[in-house]
Amino acid sequence: MEQGNVLYQPKWRVIDQSGIGPALDAEQSFGMDDMLCHAVGKGISVPTARTWVHDKTVVLGIQDARLPNIKQGTDYLRTRGYRVIVRNSGGLAVVLDKGIFNLTLVFPDNQKVDIDKGYEAMANIVKRMLEPFETKVDVGEVNGSYCPGRYDLSIGGKKFAGISQRRIRSGVAVQVYICAEGSGSDRARMIGEFYKLAAAEANDKLTCPEIRPETMASLSELLDESLNTRAMMSLFLMALHHYGGETETRALAPGEIDWFYTYYKRVLDRNKKALGEPS
Repeated sequence: MEQGNVLYQPKWRVIDQSGIGPALDAEQSFGMDDMLCHAVGKGISVPTARTWVHDKTVVLGIQDARLPNIKQGTDYLRTRGYRVIVRNSGGLAVVLDKGIFNLTLVFPDNQKVDIDKGYEAMANIVKRMLEPFETKVDVGEVNGSYCPGRYDLSIGGKKFAGISQRRIRSGVAVQVYICAEGSGSDRARMIGEFYKLAAAEANDKLTCPEIRPETMASLSELLDESLNTRAMMSLFLMALHHYGGETETRALAPGEIDWFYTYYKRVLDRNKKALGEPS
């Protein structure tokens, strides 16, 4: 066992919602992760991995929602057929669609999962997922990408995944989006146009990234492989198996369902307040 690697757990709970797609909206996903933080933090659930996919949704950061012409920016995204919400974890705008695989790992805070350890755990499992392709995955900020951060994941200088964290009720949720298929540059181009519209006349305190579409790509483009979200789910389960321990697929308990509705309502209220309009 690698010393201090929190991916080694006696038991993992796996909740696969990647096949639900449009039946689960992104607000429900963020409410679900908050609920799981609560359940895992209280010891009611073992550490949990949840997978999820949403169709045509742009998830903004809190900083994005404060841009001076935010309505003009969100109106543009809606003309492209995208829903717009504001997320409850850190970072800036990202694109979700049927070609993007999302994974959340939830740990109890009593395992001393500090911020860097949480990011490293997610980076490590994504690297493990891609071992069959014998490619080098780099970790570090990719300038010109959307939602840039220290733990961007890239191949050959092109970003395909980004990681964020959320901490609540003694639980830690680490989330990654992985661009499995489709055009990474097209997604980046759309986010770049959003910022041009939403950030007009922004002052120094409201900065936004300068997007260069050529800095982003999907794994299908980078590896010259036909990869979709179901393939990513298989790769994830194989990667998780490497770390040993048991896995379970236990359904939500009644108490967890009650907590979910509480957290889901908070997400809806936060979005209404942040955007000043229904999502």
